[in-house]
Amino acid sequence: MRKIADSYRRLWGIGSGPEGGRRVVPGNLELWVNLVVIVWAAGFMLWQGAGFAVTLATVFAIWAILAVSLNLVVGFTGLLSVGHVGFFGIGAYTVAILTSTTDYEQLRTATIPTFDWPFFAALPVGMVLAGVVAALVGMVFNRFRDDIFVLVSFGFAIIAFNVFLNWRGLTRGAFGIHDVARPEIGGRVLDGSVDFLVLCLVFLALVMFVAWFIVSSSFGRVLTAIREDEEAIEVFGYRATHYKQAVWVISSMMAGLAGGLFASWSTFIDPNSFILLESILLVAIVILGGPATIWGSLLGAMVFVLLEEGMRFLPYLPPEHSGQARQIVLGILLVWLMLFRPQGLVGRYKL
Repeated sequence: MRKIADSYRRLWGIGSGPEGGRRVVPGNLELWVNLVVIVWAAGFMLWQGAGFAVTLATVFAIWAILAVSLNLVVGFTGLLSVGHVGFFGIGAYTVAILTSTTDYEQLRTATIPTFDWPFFAALPVGMVLAGVVAALVGMVFNRFRDDIFVLVSFGFAIIAFNVFLNWRGLTRGAFGIHDVARPEIGGRVLDGSVDFLVLCLVFLALVMFVAWFIVSSSFGRVLTAIREDEEAIEVFGYRATHYKQAVWVISSMMAGLAGGLFASWSTFIDPNSFILLESILLVAIVILGGPATIWGSLLGAMVFVLLEEGMRFLPYLPPEHSGQARQIVLGILLVWLMLFRPQGLVGRYKL
C-alpha cells in the first residue's frame, strides 16, 4: 500500500517526506494543464463567436484582478480571507454612486444623491475608500490567525452585504443603482464591448505588474516567511503585523478596482452581486489555480469563467439549473484537488 501511495504522490507532485506537498515537482503536468485550459478557452470562444468571446474575456479580466488581489493575501501570507467581496462591493458602489445620473424619482423609489463624476475620477476614490476600510478592519483582523481569521473575515462579508442592502439612502438597497457611467477618454466614451475589454486588460496587466513587483521584492520574501513561520520572522526584527496590514490594504484596493470596473461594465449593481457565495467562489478560484502564484490566479479565473459560461450550453440541462450545476462541478473539482494536488493546478505551495 505504501508503494501505491508513493506512486500517487510522485504522479501528482506530492512529496513523501515531511515537506511533502509544499512545493510542486516540476514536470509535464503544469504544461498539460496550461495547454488544456488555453485550448479549451480558444475553442469555446471560436464556437460561440466574436461577441461572446469579448464578453467572456471581459468577465475573465475582472475575476482575474480579484483572484490576483486575494492571492496576495492567501498565497503569500497564509491568511484565508472570505471577506474580499466586501471590498469588491465598496469599489463598485463608490463608482456607481459617484457616476450615476439617473432621475430616481421617476422610478418611484428612494432617491439617492447624484454627483455626475467621470469614471476615472470615481475609480480612484473607490480604491482609496476600499483601502481605508481595509486599514481600519485590518487593525482588528491582525489580532487573529488561522481559523479565527476566516471567521472574522466571514463576519466582515456579512456586514458589508447588510450595509449595501439596508443603507437605502445611499445605495437604494435592493432596488440597486442604474445607469452607472462608462469610462470616457478624450471625449470618447468607451461604450463598445471591445473598448471596455481593452481597458480591463490594461488594468489587469497593471495589477499583475504590481503583484509581481511585490512578491519578487524583499517585501514579498518577508511575506513568504510570514506564511511559513510568523514567530520565527519576528525574531529577526520584522514586524509581521505591519507587513500583513500593508499587503491587506494593497489587496483590498485591487479588489476595489475590480469592483469599479464591474459596476461600469454591467451599468447596474445591487446587493445580490456581493453575497458571500461570490467570495467563496473567489477563494475557490485561488485554490484551483494555486496559491502563491500569479499565473495560477489567471488560470483559476479562466477555468471558473469557462465553467460558469460553458455549463449554460450543456444539452438536457435546463438553464435555470446551470448555476447549481456549475457549483457542483466546481465543488467536485476542488475536492479532487485537495485529495491529489492540494497546491492547485500550477501552485507552488499547499493552502
